[in-house]
Amino acid sequence: MRVLVTGGLGFIGSHLSDALIGMGLDVVVLDNLEFQVHRGSYPAYANPKAVTIVGDVRNQSLLAQALEDVEVVFHQAARVGVGQSMYEPVRYVESNCLGTAAILDHLANRKHSVRKLVVASSMSCYGEGSYSCPACGSSAVRVRTAEQVEAKNYEMICDACGHAALPVPTRESHPMRPDSVYAVTKRDQEELCLSFGRHSPVPSVALRYFNGYGTRQSLSNPYTGVCAIFCSRLKNNQPPLIFEDGLQMRDFVHVSDIVQANILAMENPRMDNRAFNVGSGTPITVLDLARTIQRVIGSDVEPQITGQFRAGDIRHCFGDCSAIMEMGYRPGVTLEQGLDQLIHWAEGQEASDMVDKAWDELRKHRLVS
Repeated sequence: MRVLVTGGLGFIGSHLSDALIGMGLDVVVLDNLEFQVHRGSYPAYANPKAVTIVGDVRNQSLLAQALEDVEVVFHQAARVGVGQSMYEPVRYVESNCLGTAAILDHLANRKHSVRKLVVASSMSCYGEGSYSCPACGSSAVRVRTAEQVEAKNYEMICDACGHAALPVPTRESHPMRPDSVYAVTKRDQEELCLSFGRHSPVPSVALRYFNGYGTRQSLSNPYTGVCAIFCSRLKNNQPPLIFEDGLQMRDFVHVSDIVQANILAMENPRMDNRAFNVGSGTPITVLDLARTIQRVIGSDVEPQITGQFRAGDIRHCFGDCSAIMEMGYRPGVTLEQGLDQLIHWAEGQEASDMVDKAWDELRKHRLVS
């Protein structure tokens, strides 16, 4: 069987390509070698057994070449980064939304052999995660106001009674209220594919990745995952910079478990035309994450809590993964195990610390306060 992985030279896409090749499948990779990720270099980890096409998914002639005889498409290609998306909305919408539309346009209007589409969605689609109010029970929460975050009052407030709301695991039925340009484009990617799948012969599966991490995550991209950013800072003897008070909770899922979810989506027809959370099921605060990385690296550099708020950030979101676990998914890598792998890999990698430059851009566009 022949499959296509868009973004297949990237962090998740390359691991997925390796796994599919290991299963004996013929893999085609279409990737534009985004400079912000690859710094102008062809990645050494690229699998020579894949047929690799360098170019943009929006290029219809290259896309047609990549899709020849393909039965399953794994659409991983996307521009990532909450903060950057807020001042580069055109680039994010063009890459993420129009890139996805280009694939669907081909499937709708040209001859092809595709029988399933698996799209990389994101927990960012939810905006804020789920909360429970001690007084009211499960509740909607108020969007944090500028006055609230300026007063360093970061926790969420129950819409009904005004009491502090407590975070609980977020299920797929939670309303999607994305609060950044990036998050909106990820929601749009998901909804484009699922709506297409429901009304065409090509079913789709949307996988809502929580905070992915692992080897091959760019250490020089200041808009990549926070694990890689913290590793890069510590490698350069700089403190990890933490927004708010560091107590915001996230769910960090190892790349091998993300790959596992993609293979399940390819193989299990019960997942067709549905969205699934893909996480570890174990929340951790960002501050505890930074201290864990610091400990595993053996660094004396302490994390720095900035107390600043970044536009588009949410307070808490961690996943309820019971739906995909019913399909056979089992998180197999603990955070300590995964960080140990990431840090040992990072020891042999160059890591240009671009965080200060990214912060300058955020300040210039008044996106941090």
